[in-house]
Amino acid sequence: MNCNQFNSISLEEVLLSLGHLPTKQNEKEAWYLNPFASESQASFKLDKRINAWYLHSEGVGGKNTDFMKKYLNASVNEVLDWAQKQNFSSFHQQQQIKKSEPNYTIDEILDLQNPNLKQYLQGRGLSPKVYDYIKEVRFTVGEKKLYAIGFENLSGGFELRNSFYKGSLLKKDISILNLNSNLQDISNLQDKNIKGVAVFEGFMDALSFIEMQKSFAGDILVMNSIALINKSVECLKNYSDINIFLDNDNAGIKCKSQIIKYFPEAKDHCSIYSNHKDLNEFLIHRINNDVAINLDKHSEKFPEADKLEEIKQEPEIKNSNGFKMKR
Repeated sequence: MNCNQFNSISLEEVLLSLGHLPTKQNEKEAWYLNPFASESQASFKLDKRINAWYLHSEGVGGKNTDFMKKYLNASVNEVLDWAQKQNFSSFHQQQQIKKSEPNYTIDEILDLQNPNLKQYLQGRGLSPKVYDYIKEVRFTVGEKKLYAIGFENLSGGFELRNSFYKGSLLKKDISILNLNSNLQDISNLQDKNIKGVAVFEGFMDALSFIEMQKSFAGDILVMNSIALINKSVECLKNYSDINIFLDNDNAGIKCKSQIIKYFPEAKDHCSIYSNHKDLNEFLIHRINNDVAINLDKHSEKFPEADKLEEIKQEPEIKNSNGFKMKR
């Protein structure tokens, strides 16, 4: 998908996919509450005639690409990559040719074996403690054979990482890890009396939490993309104790605000790593400064009980093979 194709998609449909509904509209225009910040009166105008937007409260506007660049705090290429993974009906209606098949194939999905991938994880501060939560994915793009660490989502897709590659395969979706030994069905969460959940933007931060945390026995929700904030919020309705560990950047702050808007009782723990972009960066810093940190009595353990505001915990799971990926 290129910029012209994305800009030809109905912005009204894009906004709807992100969970934004107009406060008033007619055949020519629609008004929305600011999608980028909280406000009480709608200042975001969509001109349906030219498929363009203008935010009166900030004096900015543009086409779909401009909107998603600001919404995702991302580059044009990242926006187009996100748009390509969506299923916009107005785009499919415009296509005059059959959609081409993906130029990749998944060759194997294995338990982690490759020493280069293990070394990459070690460089990110992660030990064999996290191996049970990831896979080694071997795949072919064009004629090039590649391998990467794979983190599965609820739709069977994978987030991929290695030392030189960051991407995804198959459908984009959130991931939910169950750190309890009992298998739980995502479709019946409301019947399982789930106690706690920790929320992360990316799986490296989630793995970092698992690496550092010894006794948390709730669920872990990984958004995998901030564009999946609405699905994440829907799943969070099933939890009574929500703990937020999002990135300390504009996108992370915006997502955090949106979660807290729906769940005022949710606990924000980003202050634990306030001097770092995210939890993984904090973990790497912690390892690189191990001697100094061990001398600091306040950094003896992670997370600190007072900073976590009494996250509901259960005895440590001794057998990590009890992990289940929810479907």
